[in-house]
Amino acid sequence: MFDHVVIGVRDFAASRSFFIQALEPLGVTVAHDGPLGVELCRPDSLSSLCIRREPEESPAHLHLAFTADNRQQVEAFYRAALAAGAMDNGAPGLRAQYHENYYAAFVIGPDGHNIEAVCHEAEA
Repeated sequence: MFDHVVIGVRDFAASRSFFIQALEPLGVTVAHDGPLGVELCRPDSLSSLCIRREPEESPAHLHLAFTADNRQQVEAFYRAALAAGAMDNGAPGLRAQYHENYYAAFVIGPDGHNIEAVCHEAEA
């Protein structure tokens, strides 16, 4: 269901330490650590939790990314979400900055959260 969940935090060091320690017994490890934050997942999983640095003055945001089986599902999600009242935040397309087959669409839901559908497979 979820590809990844992104949460913004104000105290990045404390949150990073907390999630790494708390999730370690569940087999969760650091998959990527970079300037935006840290990505945590199990070694055998495609789902991840991303902890992002947020400026103190901005509210923490929520980003939900749902797994799509193919690019047509990404496109159908985007159309359905817009029809349901979401605001566009990125039409379906490749996002090569993530990887060569990262095909996603983004919308802003009714509460202002960034909602994504993503397919990691090459075009069929």
